[in-house]
Amino acid sequence: MYVATLNFNEALNAVGNRIGAVLVSPNRDHYPFTSKLDFDCTNNMAEYEACIMGIRAAIEHKIKVLKVYGDSTSVIYQLKGEWEMRDPKLINYRRLVLELSEEFDDITFWYLPRDENQMADALTTLASTIKVNKHEDVKPI
Repeated sequence: MYVATLNFNEALNAVGNRIGAVLVSPNRDHYPFTSKLDFDCTNNMAEYEACIMGIRAAIEHKIKVLKVYGDSTSVIYQLKGEWEMRDPKLINYRRLVLELSEEFDDITFWYLPRDENQMADALTTLASTIKVNKHEDVKPI
């Protein structure tokens, strides 16, 4: 069975809310994505946004088996159904991820410590250094 992986992360700072994800295809091609969130949000909301961005990319690449890695214990364990949702803002995020998950034959969610999530972390750092003109159409890197 050919398995793709997805690592995601967020960076919230004075420059803004940035997210990053790296999709690694079964034949080891790397597809990095990064984006700026243009609204106020919590860390967990940004983590979900990064996860959703990566899952949508996997769907576009017609991936059918996906292992998703994130360094947010809250988000990962909520998606696994092991932790209950306490923040009402996150309910729709979780619902959307579960709906998107139906596109896969198999999808699993795994916690990965931040120091082992370096590629996604580097993408969010890169995104936080880029100034974006709101009036320009910006595509993911």
